[in-house]
Amino acid sequence: MEKNMKLIECLIIGSGPAGYTAAIYASRANLSPLLIQGIQPGGQLTTTNDVENYPGYPEGVTGPIMMEDFKKQAERFGTEIMYGTVTKVEFSSQKGGHHKVIVDNKTTFNAKTVIISTGASAKYLGLESEKKFMGSGVSACAVCDGFFFKNQDVVVVGGGDSAAEEATYLAKLCRKVYLLVRKDKMRASQIMQKRVLDTENVEVLFNHETIEVMGDKTVNAIKVLDNKQNIEKVLDATGFFLAIGHTPNTKIFQGQLDMDSVGYLLTKPNSSLTNLPGVFASGDAQDSIYRQAITAAGSGCMAALDAEKYLFEIEE
Repeated sequence: MEKNMKLIECLIIGSGPAGYTAAIYASRANLSPLLIQGIQPGGQLTTTNDVENYPGYPEGVTGPIMMEDFKKQAERFGTEIMYGTVTKVEFSSQKGGHHKVIVDNKTTFNAKTVIISTGASAKYLGLESEKKFMGSGVSACAVCDGFFFKNQDVVVVGGGDSAAEEATYLAKLCRKVYLLVRKDKMRASQIMQKRVLDTENVEVLFNHETIEVMGDKTVNAIKVLDNKQNIEKVLDATGFFLAIGHTPNTKIFQGQLDMDSVGYLLTKPNSSLTNLPGVFASGDAQDSIYRQAITAAGSGCMAALDAEKYLFEIEE
């Protein structure tokens, strides 16, 4: 296995808002960070056509352009950015120990600190039509994209708390919200179910599942199946929101870092510190609640500051 013998002060895994922000702060602190972009450079935002809720872009911006801006800013301060995917890690449990990070099964880096910003991936139904309209009517984030569907009819898929939250949020913006629940009952908490059922412009369709997302250049209807009566129907809608959960991209850290039952990395209160010294977590890899670009960026800043403080402590 090829070895890279240079000892890196700060190695960042992932290149979404959290990763790039960590890189900006780490490079300004003269930590000479190396950022490994991952399989999707720029993260989930690169699949988002319009970002209207990030401060500093009064006219809005596309996700790919925004991430390119982040990247250029990180490079401006000296961040080394490498395309590749981290395939294995061997973290030290000793304070001051060196962490081994292997990229694409061939290049090994040794680092004093590692910042994890690998993000999370939204779960999708796996329909070809769903992929076709991604960013053109199909979304996995109502808070991010709901604004674009003001006074329109939309469909939300899911039966848990997330789906209930998305439906009630969209109900404040949209004319009509259909909530498709595959089974004959919701998994959401009782208080969330009540909130959904009490919202006048939300219609819950139990025993319904999606067959096809329909449209031309953008979504204009959803073909669904009433799986109880075995009847197909078409719902007129311009938006299709997935709320069936997220999977944090943390599998390679299993057995080394503490995580919850879903796989989100656990950090110490009010910090980005994981259970291992010199390893920090930021962004959607450790945030199962907010999952916004701005909160990810904020946590990336925290991780870089925590890494800087850690390096100062071990070098005293």
